[in-house]
Amino acid sequence: MDLKLKNRVAMVAAASKGLGFGIARELAREGALLSICSRTEDDVISAAGELEKMGGTKVLPVVADVSRPRAVKRWSKATFAKFGQVDILVVNAGGPPAGEFLDFEDSHWQSAFELTLMSAVRLIRQVLPAMIERQTGSILTVTSLSVKEPIDQLLLSNVFRAGVTGLVKTLSREIASHGIRVNNLIPGRMDTERLLALDQLTAEREGLSLPDIRQREQERIPLGKYGSIEEFGRAAAFLVSPAASYITGTSLTVDGGILRTVW
Repeated sequence: MDLKLKNRVAMVAAASKGLGFGIARELAREGALLSICSRTEDDVISAAGELEKMGGTKVLPVVADVSRPRAVKRWSKATFAKFGQVDILVVNAGGPPAGEFLDFEDSHWQSAFELTLMSAVRLIRQVLPAMIERQTGSILTVTSLSVKEPIDQLLLSNVFRAGVTGLVKTLSREIASHGIRVNNLIPGRMDTERLLALDQLTAEREGLSLPDIRQREQERIPLGKYGSIEEFGRAAAFLVSPAASYITGTSLTVDGGILRTVW
């Protein structure tokens, strides 16, 4: 299916690996022009090279920590200088550390706030004026199942990703008249490095082996397996594309059916 993304400019945050890379890869396959960022120079340059070979497209790699305001501004400025516009923004960031309420000091809360919620606010702020001027654009945030069902040991994520979802819904109504769509994509148990680390923490806490934990968790998923970054990336490419032109303010769950909620 041609999603009509050829030569559209997409900024994809935290795209050197994991879900961000999965999204960038699908956009590249659809012919989009990409600006990607990561905190690590070697990783983002390597990812850019792989994306260019795979999609035959142009990729701008930028080193940027999206929890830092100056880095967000620098990345957006470089993107507009390179491509002249931004048609698609994918808001994404690594998750805050795992733990329970009494594990965290004020500094942990502030860091999670900057990483998860304020990165979304600042990234959107950088591209929105130009999108309004052109009266078109698509913004996609990546959050977590925790916005529908809080996850044990992920208190910081539960709190701040819910805030991102509230931002998406509110903003979608505010800017719809400008032809700009804003949606949220919710990953289930996707087979990424972060999920592996969380499974390892669970194994250590319960005194079980990592393979046993992963087998148990996959058996809880109706489709019987962890999701892939390719499956997640395809859903993202659809949501930001003209094929989803009448979809805004929604949260789409890509979870293999594990959530029991009906909304």
